[in-house]
Amino acid sequence: MWFTSGMEKPSGEKETGRLEAFSDGVFAIAMTLLVLELKVPHPATVSSRAFSAALAAQWPSYVSFITSFFTVLVMWVHHHVIFRLVKRVDARLLFANGFLLMLVTVVPFPTAAIAEYLKTPAAPAACAFYAGVFFAIAIAFYLLLLAAFRDSMLDPRASHARIARFRRNYRLGPPLYLAALIAAPFSPLLSLGICTALWIFWAATAGEC
Repeated sequence: MWFTSGMEKPSGEKETGRLEAFSDGVFAIAMTLLVLELKVPHPATVSSRAFSAALAAQWPSYVSFITSFFTVLVMWVHHHVIFRLVKRVDARLLFANGFLLMLVTVVPFPTAAIAEYLKTPAAPAACAFYAGVFFAIAIAFYLLLLAAFRDSMLDPRASHARIARFRRNYRLGPPLYLAALIAAPFSPLLSLGICTALWIFWAATAGEC
């Protein structure tokens, strides 16, 4: 492979195309799998009222789906913006990106746990599991930034102000997701609320980066 053999790509050619295409596919699959947790209810009585009540009773599935879907969507948007600033790849960047993608593919698992256990006594553990996965993802995303935002990887035209904003915003992720993890045993809904607030924050700041 050219990044380990010392071969150089032609001058001026952006080298991240294959990485971005592969990453887009992983993000798309992870987002698609989330919808599998939305189940058709089967109430004991077949009537419009019973069916409507059964649909409403599945609100944890809707909350977890929306939070997870938009969190992954916002990560994909930021991933796209990051690689607009990057011109080259090397093994370190590829492995950092692969570590992030591995954790992104796990998201449907804690989402299913929230959907099934949010209304039960196991809700604290389910929310801790959910927040813990996103805590790990926040760390992985920051490691990706460290690998991507090296002078040797960046497009010479990349704005230093944008890079500084990315670094500042993504430093917030690990401690805030850790707060959600710590809050889960005491208030599962607060923990889930922190996770929801974070994707809203990063969605709002996507245009600034």
